[in-house]
This record gives sequence, structure tokens and C-alpha cells, in this order.
Amino acid sequence: MIACLRLLSALCLAALLAACASSPSSSLGELPRTPDASIEQLLEKAAQSKTPEQAALFRLSAADLAYKQGNAGQSAQILQQVPIEQLKPGQQVFASTLAAELAMTRNQPKAALTALSHPSLQRLGELPVEQQVRTGTVHARALEADGQTLAAARERIFIAPMLEGEAAAKNHEAIWTLIASLPTDQLQPTTTDDLGGWISLALAVKTAGTLEQQQAAIDTWRAQNPKHPAAVQLPLPLTKLKELASQPLSKIAVLLPQADGPLAAVSKALREGFMAAHYQAQQAGQQPPAIVFYDSSKMTSQPPQMSLDEFYRKAQADGVQLVVGPLEKPLVKQLSARPQLPITTLALNYSEGEQGPAQLFQFGLAAEDEAREVSRRARADGLHRAAAMVPKGEWGDRVLKAFSQDWQANGGSIVAVERVDQPVQLAQQIADMFKLRQSEGRAKSLQSTVGSQVAAQPSRSQDIEFIFLAATPQQAQQIKPTLNFQYAGDVPVYATSHVFSASGDVNQYNDMNGVRFCETPWLLDANDPLRKQVTAQWPQAAGSLGRLYAMGVDAYRLAPRLGQLKALPDSRIEGESGSLGMTQNQRVVRQLPWAQFVSGQVQRLPDTPR
Repeated sequence: MIACLRLLSALCLAALLAACASSPSSSLGELPRTPDASIEQLLEKAAQSKTPEQAALFRLSAADLAYKQGNAGQSAQILQQVPIEQLKPGQQVFASTLAAELAMTRNQPKAALTALSHPSLQRLGELPVEQQVRTGTVHARALEADGQTLAAARERIFIAPMLEGEAAAKNHEAIWTLIASLPTDQLQPTTTDDLGGWISLALAVKTAGTLEQQQAAIDTWRAQNPKHPAAVQLPLPLTKLKELASQPLSKIAVLLPQADGPLAAVSKALREGFMAAHYQAQQAGQQPPAIVFYDSSKMTSQPPQMSLDEFYRKAQADGVQLVVGPLEKPLVKQLSARPQLPITTLALNYSEGEQGPAQLFQFGLAAEDEAREVSRRARADGLHRAAAMVPKGEWGDRVLKAFSQDWQANGGSIVAVERVDQPVQLAQQIADMFKLRQSEGRAKSLQSTVGSQVAAQPSRSQDIEFIFLAATPQQAQQIKPTLNFQYAGDVPVYATSHVFSASGDVNQYNDMNGVRFCETPWLLDANDPLRKQVTAQWPQAAGSLGRLYAMGVDAYRLAPRLGQLKALPDSRIEGESGSLGMTQNQRVVRQLPWAQFVSGQVQRLPDTPR
């Protein structure tokens, strides 16, 4: 009986070992497999193993099992006990791959790439297909997370022929997402292989203008590359583009307040800008959609004369395919809280929540976009340490938060923050920001020590490389001269568009000499043909209201292209209110050109790489 038990035990151990290793053995070494045993049993067998290689194999298998069961901490702990440098090359590849997967669970792509740089990876092609796919997949994920988009796509293209079924389909879509996210200037096909084909497809789609032109570009590319994987199976976003092209817009509803009220001037500018773009399309020989207007103030009156549901029912009955509006924030908030909308809607404001229904897109002149634009420009100019001056109150807090998050997420630091309220406090606030009082204190201390008058000029802190300024023109007029007075006139000031009144008052601009600010293309390009037409009819469009006219124009141009922006990550529309892109939660965001005040004039600055 005892002999039988011993035999059974020996057979179990042999079966366990067979389950843990691939066969036959070679110079690459046996690879662990997911075993028919628990983590504890594997670790026990490792402790009982007679050879270090056998023990390492059991531990590798236990670490892998812990990872697959979602216990990354335990997996990492077990993997640390494996002497990787003593393993055979195939086992080193396995261990390095697992180490990279664990690093990705900690969101550490650089650590993952370091693990995958092990010399044993040179022999990856000799290992079974399953291992090549596993290693290639985590390598692609790490490269993507590290910002190496093209390299990530190249890795996914390499493993694509080894995949089948759902895994192959997911990898196929992931390749397109990566390639399509590259800026146009990086889409230069230099080879005729699969990667070159993917790049030429993305370039063809991105450089085409309308949906119809994009569809023609896709068809031409497929005819030229009939055997390419993307020609055999068109990526899903491009399939959606085809559907969009077959459903052109014929009627748009504009939902804006038409009654007198606090939003009357804003609504008027948006409406006139929108219709100006519509008439321009007609003059160009296009067949633009019909426009029908609805009054959103009926929904905000007390008591309401119409509900959102009633509006959508009427719009559907009228054959409307797209709604532009509403403008009022409470109505946008209501829309964003709904699970779905009966008609695709481009709201002209932003809700507070992150993600609304799939049919809701949001567009506005958000000050937060401009704060992030300041962050981007300052980084491009090689700056690292910022001070911030924003108005007291909720608006200033929002703008400061947007700037701070973007600036610090990209490695910048914020040395000081001042909230501007009463102009009489400006001198003290700026002195505090640059630690001028400390400098004066040091001079007085030195004077008392030497016992005689010391010729000392206060020196400012050198920590601050530039000032982020969000302020009205009136505040900015006082801030810049105060900086000069407080020995900080040479510190660059990067501002949002709010410092620019577009009034043409040279004396006002003289006080802001050197201040840099982001602004809409509409207000920086007086020679734009549409702007010339609009300002001839509505002179106020050349002033600060021009930003709203520009937004109205862009709302019209965005309407038929929302699907494009959604389907093609990182694609942009060059608009009058900025270069327009879309976030994953379907918010249109702007990037802006730059200018500065020079001797009372507005001088446009050269663009920097995006």
C-alpha cells in the first residue's frame, strides 16, 4: 500500500512538472505554462526541488499564475526570488515579459521597456508563437504609454500575422488608432511594407477635406493596396466614415435664445457668425443644409413655455438631423445628464460632468483651453518654473486649475500664486511673489552691521521664469507697469486672450508692452476674407465680440464634421476660433495662435511645433 502511494506521488510530481514546462528541452530552456496546481503548491514544489533550474521554473510558473489571477503584488514578490541571470534565454524572455506586464499594472512604462531590453529578447523569434505574441503585446502597450506611438504601431504590425479571431481584430483596430493619432507631419511613408501602407492610408484620410473627399481617398488607397490588411478589413472608424458620407446633412436646427436678456448679444453674434459661414458656403457653389431656428429662451422662462423633450419632438417632425445649441449652461447640463438624445447635438457651452450621452458634443470658448495653451507654449519655449496671477473668485480658480494640472503633469513647477482683486494691493502682491521684501531686509541688516549707508537695490527672486496671467485688460494695464516698478519687468508674461480688448487703443496697449497672449485667428488676421465680409456688415465683429462671431462660424463648419473628429483621433479643423480637435468625451478643444504687444501694436508670433 505504501509503495503504491509513493508511486502515485511520483506520478503526480511528474505530471505537475510536465504541466509547468514546454517540451522538448533545448538550449533556450523549458518555458513555464499555466499549471493544474495552486500558487501554494507550486511554491512548495519549488522549495522541494533538487536543482536550481527546476525551482526557478516552479517559481516562474507561480509568479505567472498570480499575475493571471490579478494579484500583481504577490506575482512581483515571487518573481524577485527568481535568479533571472541564471536562467536559460527562453526563461529569461518569459521572466522579462512578466516583469514588463507587472510594471504596466503600476503604470510604469519606462520600467517595462527596461525589462524588455534584456539581451535574451534577441532570441524571441525562436520561441513559440504564444510567447512572441505575449511579449510583443506588452512591448506595444509600454511603447504607447511612453509616447512612442509609431514604435508601438510597428510592434503591433509585427505580431498581427500570429493572431486569430477576436485578438486579431482588436490588434487590427489598435494599429489604426495608433497611426491615426499621429500628427500629419509625422505621417511620411518611407517604406512599402505594411507599416508604410498604414501610414499612407492615414495621410490620405487626414489630408482630405470633406467626408466625400475622404471617402474617395479611402477608395483610391484600397485600389492601390488591395492586399494590405486595412484594405482587406477596413478599420471600424473608417467604416463609420463611409456611413457618414452616405448620410449628408440636409437640415440643421439652431437652438439659441431669441428674447432680450443677458445672453442676447452673445446669441446674436453666434447666430450671425453661423449664417455668415452658411452664405459663404452657398457662394462657393456648395449645397449647404437648410437652417431652421428655435428659441431656447422658451425653455428657461418662468414658467417654461417649452421643454427639451417637446423641442426634440418638434425638431424630429421637422426633419432635423443635427441640433446646434443650446447656449445656456443649465440646458447643456440637462442634456449631459441624459442617457441618450434623439438627435445628434452640438451644444455651444460645456457641462460640468465629464461624459454625456453618445449623441452630445460640446463646444465653447473655454478659458481652460487658453490656460492649457499657455502651458503648451511656455513648454515649447523651454520654460520650467512659473508664477501665476489670476482674479479672485470661481472663474480664476477654474483657469488656475486648468493651467496647474497641465503644467505640472508635463514636468513644470509653480513657484508662487497671487489672486488679484484690489489694484491697490498689486505692488505688495508682486513684491511678495518675487520675495523683494526679503531682499530689502537683507540690505537693512547689512547696513546695521557695517554701521553706514549701503547703496543697495532690492533684487528679486530668480526662481520665476515667467508669469501666467489671466486678467482683464484693465488689470493687465496695471500689472505690467507694476512688474517694471518692482524690478521684474524682464520676466516674460504669458496671458490668456482676456488681456486683449481688440479696441485698437494704442495707449492701452503701450502699458502692456511685451505681454504675450493667445488669441483667436479671427482677431489676429484682419485680411481673412470671411472676416472682411462680416465686419463690413457688423463692425462690432472686429472687437471683442469677434470671438463669438468666430465661434458661430466654427459651429457651422463643425456641424457636418463631428463624426470625422470622433472617428479620426488627433485630426483637426483649422477654424476661426482656433485649431479645433476633440477629446474622447466629445468636447471640442481649441489650440490658439500667439501675439504680443510691441510699441502699442499687436504683433503675431511664429507658431511653435504642436
